[in-house]
Amino acid sequence: MINKDQLEFGFYIGHYGSDQRERFLDNCGQYREQLVTLLEPSMGAEAFVYGDDNKGWTPESKGRSLSQWLENIGEMGIDASLVITRDRVLKLSAQDLIDTATRTFELLFSFVLLATSEDPMPEIIEYIGEENGGPEPKPEYGIEQLSRDTSIGEEKLRRWVRAIERKGQAIFYGPPGTGKTFIAQHLAKHLTGGGDGFHDLVQFHPSYSYEDFVQGIRPESRDGTLSYPVVPGRFKEFCREAAKRNNPCVLIVDEINRANLSRVFGELMYLLEYREEEVPLAGGGKFRIPENVRLIGTMNTADRSIALVDHALRRRFAFLELYPDYELLRKYHSTTGFPVDNLIGELMKLNRRIDDRHYEVGITFFLHEHLEEELEDIWRMEIEPYVEEYFFDRPAVVDEYRWERIGGTLNL
Repeated sequence: MINKDQLEFGFYIGHYGSDQRERFLDNCGQYREQLVTLLEPSMGAEAFVYGDDNKGWTPESKGRSLSQWLENIGEMGIDASLVITRDRVLKLSAQDLIDTATRTFELLFSFVLLATSEDPMPEIIEYIGEENGGPEPKPEYGIEQLSRDTSIGEEKLRRWVRAIERKGQAIFYGPPGTGKTFIAQHLAKHLTGGGDGFHDLVQFHPSYSYEDFVQGIRPESRDGTLSYPVVPGRFKEFCREAAKRNNPCVLIVDEINRANLSRVFGELMYLLEYREEEVPLAGGGKFRIPENVRLIGTMNTADRSIALVDHALRRRFAFLELYPDYELLRKYHSTTGFPVDNLIGELMKLNRRIDDRHYEVGITFFLHEHLEEELEDIWRMEIEPYVEEYFFDRPAVVDEYRWERIGGTLNL
C-alpha cells in the first residue's frame, strides 16, 4: 500500500485465500512458541507492524510484537508489514529500497510456508538455516591467534587493521614469496570473525574489465531470442550481499595490479573515498559501496612496480609492505628441526646480489614441513628459473646460484 504519507509492504492473506488462511491460523496456534523462538531474533530487529488496524502507524511509534501477534492473531488480523514514512522513502536510493524490500520478504517468507504447508516447521528451520534467522556468525579469530598463524607481531597486525578500517581498503605489496595472499586471507578472517560478515576472493588479470567487476552488457539467449541485459559484476554482487549483513565483509583482490585499474574500477575511484555517496553508473542505475565493505588487494612488485599504479588510486588505498622476513623462516623451522641458518645466509646473499627490493626472493618458497626432502626440487624448479630470468644477461651470476653449488653450502 502506498499513499502520500507512507509506503507499506509485507505479508497478507486476502479473502479469497480461505484455505491458506485456515492453515496459517492452525499452524500459528500449534507452533506459536517455536515460531517466536525461531523468528524473533531476526524479525525483532526490524520495525514490523503486526495486525491490520495500524493505519497511520509510523516507524517512530511502537508496534505490536511478534509474540503478541501470534497469540492473538485471530483478532488482530493476518497482516505483517514494514511501514516506511514518506521522508524516509525519499531519502533512500532505488537500490536501498530494493534491498530493504528484498530483506523484508526474505524475513517474512516463513509465513508463506505456514500458509501453504501441512508440516511447516521442518521447512522453516531449513529455510532460515539456524535459530537466529540470519547468517551463522563466524567464529572469533582474535589478533593473538592471527599472530600465531602468520608469525607476524601483534602490534604490526593491529596497525594494519587500523589502516584498513581508516581507509576502507589496503594493498599488500612486495616481491614474490612473501605471503601476501596468505596474510590477506587470514586478515580477512580476523576482520569478519565473530559476526555475520564474510570474505571472498577475486583474481585480476590483464583482460579483466569493468564489465567483469562492476556491471556490463552480456548477451543472453532465451527461446531463440537474443537480448543484451545489463548484468552486475563481481564487486556489485559482493556489495549487494554485504548490504544484508551488519558486520565487515572483505573482498580480496589478488594480483590487483595485473589489470588496468583505472579502467576496471571506473566510478569506484570516487566511491572508494566517499563511501557515503551514491553515483550513477555508466551502464545505468546508481551505486553506493556499503559502509561495511573492505577491500584488500595483493600486488606482486616483481610483476609491475607500484610506481606504475595510478596515483589517484594509490591515494585511496593504504599500502602495506611485505618483504622477506628471515626471522619468520627461522621461527617456522624451529619446530621442524631443519637447520635453516645456511639457507637464510644464501637467500640474503642472493637478495643483496639482486639489489632491488621489488625483486627479492621471498621466504614462503621454503615454508614446508618436510623441507629437507623438497629443497632440491624447490631450488631447481622455482628459484633457478627466477634467477635465470632476472640475470638473463649475466650467466656467470646465474651459475653461482645453481643447485650444484648451493646444495653443498647447505650441508645437506
